[in-house]
Amino acid sequence: MYQRLDKENMFSAIWDFPENLSDALELGNSIKLNQKYDNIQGVVIAGMGGSAIGGDVIPVLEKNNITVPISVCRGYSVPNWVNENILVICSSYSGNTEETLAALDDSLEKNAIVCGVTTGGGLADRLRSIRKDVIIIPGGLQPRAALAFSFVPMIKLLEQIGLLNTQIDTWIPMAIESLSNNRKLHSLDSTENPIFELSNQLCHKIPIIYSDSSTMGVAALRLKGQICENSKMLCYYNELPELNHNEIVGWENNSNLFDHLFILWLCDNSDNQRVKFRQEITQTILNEKKVDQFVIEMTESTFQERFLNMINYGDWLSYWCAIAHNTDPSPVKNIARLKKELNEIL
Repeated sequence: MYQRLDKENMFSAIWDFPENLSDALELGNSIKLNQKYDNIQGVVIAGMGGSAIGGDVIPVLEKNNITVPISVCRGYSVPNWVNENILVICSSYSGNTEETLAALDDSLEKNAIVCGVTTGGGLADRLRSIRKDVIIIPGGLQPRAALAFSFVPMIKLLEQIGLLNTQIDTWIPMAIESLSNNRKLHSLDSTENPIFELSNQLCHKIPIIYSDSSTMGVAALRLKGQICENSKMLCYYNELPELNHNEIVGWENNSNLFDHLFILWLCDNSDNQRVKFRQEITQTILNEKKVDQFVIEMTESTFQERFLNMINYGDWLSYWCAIAHNTDPSPVKNIARLKKELNEIL
C-alpha cells in the first residue's frame, strides 16, 4: 500500500541514508577552498528547517573535538557578537531560503567570514559574485531528507580550516554498515518491524519526545520535525534535566487529555547518570498518570553510530505514521502556501 501513497518516494530517501553518508563523505573529502580562514574564534551556522539541523548535529557528533564555539542561527539575522573573527556558514538546500539569504547579508554587514552549503539558487549566486566559497551538494531531495549532505561536508570544511580534529573517516563507515543492516527490518510494512508496530500505536496520538539534552536532544528535535513534516501530525519535544524544572508540573490538570498523548523516550547509555535517575522517576510519575510511554535506545558500540541510527529510526517512524494515516509523506502543503503568500507580500 505504501508505494501507492508515497508518490515522491520518500521511502527511498530514508532507505538511501547510508549511501548518502558515503557520498557526502566523498564530497567532503574533495572540498577545495579558495578564501582565507584566519583567526576564527567561533562558528555560526545559519539555516532553517532541514538545512539547520545539520548544524545542530555537528556539536553533538564532534563535541570532544571542537576547538571553537558553534552556534546555530534560525532567523533573518545573526547574533550581534558576530564580527570579522566569526565564520558564518550559510546552509540552504534550495539556496533560496529567505531567512538564510537575509542572514548572509547581515553577516556581511558585520564583516564576518562567510561561505555556504547549498544545491545552488540565490545563495550560490550571491556567494560566487563576492568570491566566497560555496560547497555544492546534490539536488533532487526534500531538504529534510538531505541531512547527510548538510552535516558531513560542514565537518570536513571545519576540519580543513583547522577548527576540528575529527575522526569522521573512521566512524562514518561503521555507521553506514549498521544503518545498512538495520534498514532491512525497519523498512518492512509488517508487524515483524518494531517501528511499523510502534507507528500503529502512535499515529492517533500526539507524540511528546523526551531525551537527555547532552546526548539525544538533537535527535529528539529532528524526530519532532520529521513527524510534523512526514506524518503531518503535531508533535512536541523537551529535554532533561530542564523539563524537570517546569514541564513535569504540567502533568496534573487537564488529565482528560492524557489519553491523547504518547511519550517517546530517546535514551542512550552515555546519558548523564543523574539524568538517568531523573528519567526513571519521571517515567514513574507518568505511569501513575496512565500516560502511554515507549523507550527507544540504540545498541551500537560508538556514540556516533547510535546517534545516526536513532536519526534513521525516527525517520522510519515518521514514514510509517504517514502511511498509517493514508498520507503521502513528501508534500508540505502548508509550507508551500506560506511561501506563496509571503512572496505576494514582497
